[in-house]
Amino acid sequence: MKALVYHGPGNKSWDDVPDPTIQDPTDAIVKVETTTICGTDLHILKGDVPAVTPGRILGHEGVGVVTEVGPDCTRVKVGDRVIISCISKCMDCDMCRSGLTSHCQTLGGIGWIFGHLIDGTQAEYVRVPFADNGLIPLPDGITAEQGTMLSDILPTGYEIGVLYGAVKDGDTVAVIGAGPVGLAAVMTAKSKGATRVISVDGNKFRLEQAREFGATDTIDVNSGDDVVAELNKLSRDGLGVDVAIEAVGVPQTFATALDSIRPGGRVANAGVHGVPVPFPIERDWINNITITTGLVNATTAPELLDRITAGDIAPEKFVTHRFELADIVRAYDTFANAADEHALKVILTA
Repeated sequence: MKALVYHGPGNKSWDDVPDPTIQDPTDAIVKVETTTICGTDLHILKGDVPAVTPGRILGHEGVGVVTEVGPDCTRVKVGDRVIISCISKCMDCDMCRSGLTSHCQTLGGIGWIFGHLIDGTQAEYVRVPFADNGLIPLPDGITAEQGTMLSDILPTGYEIGVLYGAVKDGDTVAVIGAGPVGLAAVMTAKSKGATRVISVDGNKFRLEQAREFGATDTIDVNSGDDVVAELNKLSRDGLGVDVAIEAVGVPQTFATALDSIRPGGRVANAGVHGVPVPFPIERDWINNITITTGLVNATTAPELLDRITAGDIAPEKFVTHRFELADIVRAYDTFANAADEHALKVILTA
């Protein structure tokens, strides 16, 4: 088969590789119909994720058709159309049973293994461990593109941004970064009662999209205005926002999140950080703030599926560019230059 293979920092290619095979009795093989590229893939290519070794097939999102199942699979069967969850999980260990599937102990303490510790979904076929738990049936009426957004990006913004940020009725929420994760948080924040959702970014296209995704206000960091001062003005009493969702993963945006919250406020860090960030605890210890971090557990996909069916959210809005899977190198170039290309998510179709 063909697959997108990582060859070390800055190097990737569309290569001929062996077809995946059943290795464990709970495995399934899925023929990939659609997949996409994530910001995490770009971090890998920058060398920010050293656990990814040369020769690894990248990707952790997609929709496909089951072509083979191991003897211990009881729920998935050949012919099923499925969403491939970015998180693999045994559902027997204490972490999985408590809902922290991203730290599945059977998998060595990490549920994100696709395109990380095992071969991923940017390929014609993929092996799925614990397939009964990691494959979600694609309901009738949900498109492959919508389903692909449920592999990772939409649950990440919702779980690690909105839920970890404990967004509640009446909150003012700042979402710092209007890339896909930030927009997923914008799209889902009002469902938890947020009165005002403020999108902060430096790209006019993304800020326009944030309005389409549900932002009530936008702040352009390139406008020359003091971003924190503007956020304070938009808060309900000038003391700062209730929740700041950091969705970029660089020191400046983390600092903006910390600086913009009110006493008792909450920072939900959803960005992937490649370098250390300062935390002025000598200033903030007195402010009764909460900071959360996390890797998505992807346990909210069924809830989000229901909300798509009800018409409450529309994840197809994420898709701005479409490519054939064989054009994945060009798709990477587009996604890596997202600001210039006006790209949010790219869809690759086999």
